[in-house]
Amino acid sequence: MQFRTTQHQRAPLSLVFTLGLALLTLAIITSVVVGPISISLTDSIKALLPWQFELPTHIELVINQIRLPRTLLCIAVGAILALCGTVMQGLFRNPLADPGIIGVSGGASLGAAIAIVLFAPLASTYPLLLTLGTVPIFAFFGGAASTYLVYRLGTDKTGTSVMFMLLAGVAIGALSGAMNGLMNYYADDQALRDLSLWSMGSLAGATWSGIILAYVTLAILLLLLNRNANGLNAFLLGEAEARHMGVNVQRFKRNLILLCAAGVGVTVSLTGVIGFIGLIIPHLGRMLIGPNHKALIPLSAILGSLILLVADMLARVIAAPAEIPVGIITAILGAPFFIFLLIKQKGRMS
Repeated sequence: MQFRTTQHQRAPLSLVFTLGLALLTLAIITSVVVGPISISLTDSIKALLPWQFELPTHIELVINQIRLPRTLLCIAVGAILALCGTVMQGLFRNPLADPGIIGVSGGASLGAAIAIVLFAPLASTYPLLLTLGTVPIFAFFGGAASTYLVYRLGTDKTGTSVMFMLLAGVAIGALSGAMNGLMNYYADDQALRDLSLWSMGSLAGATWSGIILAYVTLAILLLLLNRNANGLNAFLLGEAEARHMGVNVQRFKRNLILLCAAGVGVTVSLTGVIGFIGLIIPHLGRMLIGPNHKALIPLSAILGSLILLVADMLARVIAAPAEIPVGIITAILGAPFFIFLLIKQKGRMS
């Protein structure tokens, strides 16, 4: 399956980017306003401005300690997932690819599950074990280990095969799913609840240290992926054509896969598994501005932040004062879109 390269009339880039940034700004302000505790728009804007206004203490606490960190983490995580999805679809030349396809999400989930079940009996005696970030650390190394395994399985003396990496990713994902099931079997009630919440994704645990990690990762990805935009454009024509255009195909594939694995591993370690953002955002971007990765990569970051912010707001208000895991909302939004893509691809092939 490949992308269509026919040209359609699309909106000017400046208009799309301006509109995207305006909607993202509006979503950020709305995200700070929305929540179980009612806070006016005026107070929310005052709290976001760099200069100081006198506000009631409880409003400052809610905004500065809960909603603002959550919103900032949501922006970074949405952007990273969308960036990785855009690169994976361009690299595999497959519109159905997303970051989970190389097994990193499954490996990270397994790492988190091991930490939750392993340390659950000690949590009441040593509560700092979980609050010091044991689960995110295990999740990150689980994702890194699965990516390394997929890479080794897909590489031989002749180089790295994208097809074998794809198949290895599916196998690692299935194995991780089975091991997660085993963890669920041995988990006690509290650990089972923690495992369920982790697998559905949530932004409720935002911390400033996690936000810094997410933004450093986002900045590195934006810088390095933008440098490879021309190579991704060449890949749209095929690997052989990219090689003739001067792209070192093997090194190019390896570097981008490792970057995506690191990005997704960081997001899973911070928020759990949030699916479908990496699948649907690249399609929205291509519909708006076309397949040129020079513009598609930064636009995907904006759209990813915007869509995840909207999903997070829905997660907070649909069952307020309770909260639905954001991964459920993204799945509800993304699964029908995925089915639409399958039907569309089936129509083209027939």
